[in-house]
Amino acid sequence: MGTPDFAVASLDALVRANFDVVAVVTAPDKPAGRGQKLNESAVKKYAVEKGIPVLQPEKLKNPEFIEELRSYQADLQVVVAFRMLPEIVWNMPAKGTINLHGSLLPQYRGAAPINHAIINGEKESGVTTFFLKQEIDTGDIILSDSVPIADDETAGELHDKLMVVGANLLVKTLRAIEANNITEQPQPQNADLKHAPKIFKEDCKIDWNSPAQTIHNLIRGLSPYPTAFTVLNEKNLKVFKAEIEDKEPGIVAGGFLTDGKTYLKFAAKDGFIKLLDIQYEGKKRMLIEDFLRGMRL
Repeated sequence: MGTPDFAVASLDALVRANFDVVAVVTAPDKPAGRGQKLNESAVKKYAVEKGIPVLQPEKLKNPEFIEELRSYQADLQVVVAFRMLPEIVWNMPAKGTINLHGSLLPQYRGAAPINHAIINGEKESGVTTFFLKQEIDTGDIILSDSVPIADDETAGELHDKLMVVGANLLVKTLRAIEANNITEQPQPQNADLKHAPKIFKEDCKIDWNSPAQTIHNLIRGLSPYPTAFTVLNEKNLKVFKAEIEDKEPGIVAGGFLTDGKTYLKFAAKDGFIKLLDIQYEGKKRMLIEDFLRGMRL
């Protein structure tokens, strides 16, 4: 059960490891783009290519879907980047339902663990497999694997790293379940838990009164999607990549300096943020030099 590219890597790893994937459950096709052409999920495209049956329920409690799902008599269900499941679904298989989550649980439970880890300036992230329970992301841990986060790493780069590490961990987890060789560990009840809720547009606006490092982490953590932004000439300016210039700004936070050719830097609370890779509203994504060439500030 999964929808985006992140889930395809895991599905492909299971197929390559010769597990019998009897069916795939993914999101319904959605209209996208100007022509509102129906867009298939990445997982559906892969499954169709491999001849795996595809289920696309609108509602996960729909009796027809439940009946069809039950007809496959799966021993185990694997969830990667999908919706929250009702108990009638996750409790169906004899061996239960496992989830691959993009964090080192119990930290960063929720919809956007990769983004929030970088926004918070973490130096390490990872993936965890666990059995599903009623409360989201709280089930007993089966296995986990950690990866370092580099100082300039973006959410997109960490996503791609965890996608591969997660797929490998999933195969390892299924082999252990198959061999009846797992020791589940209850998640520690930390008082200091960091959460990873869904990110909304208002969370993406840069607050120039923040420290430069905080802003830099926000930009990295939202790149390439949903993308941090600021307002310039009453239009939104998305920022995909930037760097810190560690010197006293001498101008009000949110003010900017430019030579009109090579740099555009905004003042933060304690330094400058130099924009490197941006997208101005109504324009395509470009490097700052290209933007400045066609823009008068």
